[in-house]
Amino acid sequence: MTAFPELFSYRKHWAHKFGTAPELPISRAEMDLLGWDACDIIIVTGDAYVDHPSFGMAVVGRLLEAQGFRVGIIDQPDWTSAADFQRLGRPNLFFGITAGNMDSMVNRYTADRRLRSDDAYTPDAAPGRRPDRSVTVYAQRAREAYKGVPVVIGGIEASLRRIAHFDYWSEKVRRSILMDSKADLLIFGNAERALVEVAHRLARGEPISDIRDLRGTAFLRRDRPEGWTLIDSSQIDQPGPLAVYNDPYETDPACDNRPEVALLHGPPPRSDRATTVVRLPSYEQVRDDPVLYAHASRVFHLETNPGNARALVQAHGDRDVWLNPPPIPLTSEELDWIYELPFTRKPHSRYEGARLPAWEMIRHSINILRGCFGGCTFCSITEHEGRIIQNRSESSILREIGDVRDRAPGFTGTISDLGGPTANMWRMACKDRRIEAACRKLSCVYPDICRNLNTDHEPLIRLYRKARAVPGIKRILIASGLRYDLAVRSPAYIRELVTHHVGGYLKIAPEHTEPGPLSKMMKPGIGAYDRFKTLFDRYSKEAGKEQYLIPYFISAHPGTTDQDMLNLALWLKRNGFRLDQVQAFLPTPLAIASAMYHTGRNPLKRVTRTSEQMSVVRGQRQRRLQKALLRYHDPENWPLLRQALKDMGRTDLIGNGKRHLVPSFQPAGTGGAPEGRRGAGKRPAAEAPRPRPSAGGRGSGPRRRK
Repeated sequence: MTAFPELFSYRKHWAHKFGTAPELPISRAEMDLLGWDACDIIIVTGDAYVDHPSFGMAVVGRLLEAQGFRVGIIDQPDWTSAADFQRLGRPNLFFGITAGNMDSMVNRYTADRRLRSDDAYTPDAAPGRRPDRSVTVYAQRAREAYKGVPVVIGGIEASLRRIAHFDYWSEKVRRSILMDSKADLLIFGNAERALVEVAHRLARGEPISDIRDLRGTAFLRRDRPEGWTLIDSSQIDQPGPLAVYNDPYETDPACDNRPEVALLHGPPPRSDRATTVVRLPSYEQVRDDPVLYAHASRVFHLETNPGNARALVQAHGDRDVWLNPPPIPLTSEELDWIYELPFTRKPHSRYEGARLPAWEMIRHSINILRGCFGGCTFCSITEHEGRIIQNRSESSILREIGDVRDRAPGFTGTISDLGGPTANMWRMACKDRRIEAACRKLSCVYPDICRNLNTDHEPLIRLYRKARAVPGIKRILIASGLRYDLAVRSPAYIRELVTHHVGGYLKIAPEHTEPGPLSKMMKPGIGAYDRFKTLFDRYSKEAGKEQYLIPYFISAHPGTTDQDMLNLALWLKRNGFRLDQVQAFLPTPLAIASAMYHTGRNPLKRVTRTSEQMSVVRGQRQRRLQKALLRYHDPENWPLLRQALKDMGRTDLIGNGKRHLVPSFQPAGTGGAPEGRRGAGKRPAAEAPRPRPSAGGRGSGPRRRK
């Protein structure tokens, strides 16, 4: 793989003489004002253009501009023809295609497959401004608009669909998005390194068909390069005699909390791994065989550490989808440079007067990190941003706070968040880089926190104190997901958080109380939540504040039985929780939990034909029941719950006393609509809203609870 120079060390493209655009242009009239006769690169996005580092098109646009390229934006184009894709003219180098900060299917549909009534990334939250599977549609239209112009796809939707994947909305395994979009190149994960290299190489006249050596890229090919060693993982019942470290199921002893073992038995020389490719079962095989699908998912996720990941290849008919290893994480200097690009921090001026809910939620937030080593199986952060935490420097974060104070529209003194995918992983990493490079575990904190992991919260405490001391800053809130099993390692951090950074309520995500579902989620037991709550309550009282935890839970996750949900409902009642918003499990492409949902098998363990099958909630009635148990207090759910309790032999929980879960009476005007008819076509009352956009920007997708 090509070794990239530092992001800011490239010689700038000649067009840098045009200077910095006040806003990246979205029309020919704006290009004329800038003196441009053409764009070098045109980014097509499913989101409204917001020039803020939480929005992917702004990050890559400003990054490429800083390299000297003229970058235009085609925002939320009319996809019914190619005409709107011609609004900026023919790009000199390539089209960059992204669905936006969210997968377009997650953006458009609820977990019950109903069309959403709004879109937070569209002016005035208007629905219907993007197509299903936007990347594929946009790429095809761009190709129609200007034949011969290279098409590069990226962002969360492309990342999560880079190999054959289960698609919840069509209930089938779909091909790699490369096949359907006919793109020349797919850039997955943190795209900055590959994107800048591609732009400069195309500017030098290199054909895009020759760019096959970049980490974090995927493409189609018909042959295997000379000198590469192929490992075939498709025979899962008997993987066969393979050389050491060639077994696709390998997990390195480095993650056995024994650093001395890791150093003795690390991975083979880089030259071996750098020319080894693992063949996944083909699209046709995983489409027709759930066991092979689960196996492919397991192998894929074991090849995600940039320190030891090998290339992957998967046949689709007579062509291969080739995935190079994941990108090398950005350094703090590089991340600082990106987040200090000249963003206006506001929507494009053509939207003036319109509401943009996604921007309003995060416009005064500061991203301090990327990545997450939690490995929650239902979350897509790992597949996209990786497990290695990429940190901004303290000085850069403080400079951005000052920039928000001085320039952000409507700022009143409150920073709404200092965070990222996880609030409290800043500056956390493996204690030894050699162990980190050898590790093949899917999580650093499950089933227990690895003893090789540095969990020191002191740097974060110091950052909070310095952030509060910035002149003109009245308050700093922490709104990102908090990894509470890490936080309990540092009572001083919890005291700092509770005393200064909680706005009355702190959202936290135990997700469940029962060991069965938690083991399939790779989440800690409820005991960690109890310990955190004890410290939260103690320090709130010491600070003289009345503050509350708002726990999030998830229903219908693979491995969850109705009895598990009943136990959770009883726990909620005992603890006095009446949830207004609950999350029904939504299988997103490429997630491990989605493989569980589709196959009924557990890719967290070795997959064989005789692997234990797990319970999966698929039918709408059972999904409604599990969600209803989380909202046991809602009279609309009582008829369904009463019948379910009778079927489970738990009529002792029906009655009008404190020990009962649901009453035996039904209030007038509630619960009377025929099942499945109430609110048809509308968003269910118990459905959780879409997750907030990530402050991580650059197509990082929805921020997930921790």
